Amino acid sequence: MKVIKNTLQMQKIALKHLKDGDEIGLVPTMGALHEGHISLIAKSVKNDDITIVSIFVNPTQFGPNEDYLKYPRPSEKDKGICKKNHVDYVFMPLVNDVFPSDYKTFVEVKTLQDILCGAFRPNHFRGVATVVAKLFNISCADRAYFGMKDFQQLKIVEKMAKDLNFRTKIVPCSIARERNGLALSSRNSYLSVDEKKMSMNISRILREAAKDFRCRNFNSVKKDAVDKFKKIPGSKIDYAEIVNFDDLSPADKNTKKAVFTVAIWIGKTRLIDNVVMIKSRRRVRK
Repeated sequence: MKVIKNTLQMQKIALKHLKDGDEIGLVPTMGALHEGHISLIAKSVKNDDITIVSIFVNPTQFGPNEDYLKYPRPSEKDKGICKKNHVDYVFMPLVNDVFPSDYKTFVEVKTLQDILCGAFRPNHFRGVATVVAKLFNISCADRAYFGMKDFQQLKIVEKMAKDLNFRTKIVPCSIARERNGLALSSRNSYLSVDEKKMSMNISRILREAAKDFRCRNFNSVKKDAVDKFKKIPGSKIDYAEIVNFDDLSPADKNTKKAVFTVAIWIGKTRLIDNVVMIKSRRRVRK
């Protein structure tokens, strides 16, 4: 395993592998790697000749009052995890190499970037789309692996890759969870023991809603779930929305495949989660 810190060096290495006929897999991360990231790495190692894991805490996707400075950066531990899981290259560029002081170009995915998380985090997805586009160009990846926990991010990256004709195929990967159901996230480390116990209710409520969606009106399902979310001690809801699986448009009575996606604060920690919901062919109860 090699650790690369320079963007041009990483790109030259990737182009050499491309010329040699190797297929390249990219796992974009902000570090603080956990079992969710490891599951993405495993898919790339299985599917691709070369696996690149990028570790970059991207300043352009953080707002002025967010946790950029305190975001966990256990770089030595992350490198050890990558080596243990057969990663070929760890790409750990410096901020000034990715975004030099005269940088003025950004990628935006209109409409999709302004709803759900985007409504609460202005310019967040502009930063995400821009850095992912740069990573695609630097890594020359044939495939890039994204977890479905960040479902809006996944859809934005898919749309960007399609609209800008990237050769990189986006591979969605299932949400990795702790035994209690809590979706794995680097920010889970912010939770106290009691807050972690409270947080497990989020996935439980979503699972119950998915079952109800098979045979109930989606408005009723949403209302019941929101009432339950509000009863979680120390919780505050940013949003709880049922949207179409394909394009994040609001679900309606004709929606067959939806996603119930939420952002909920537990204490001072903002957690996101979602569940895919499929309508039963049986008649829906009002």
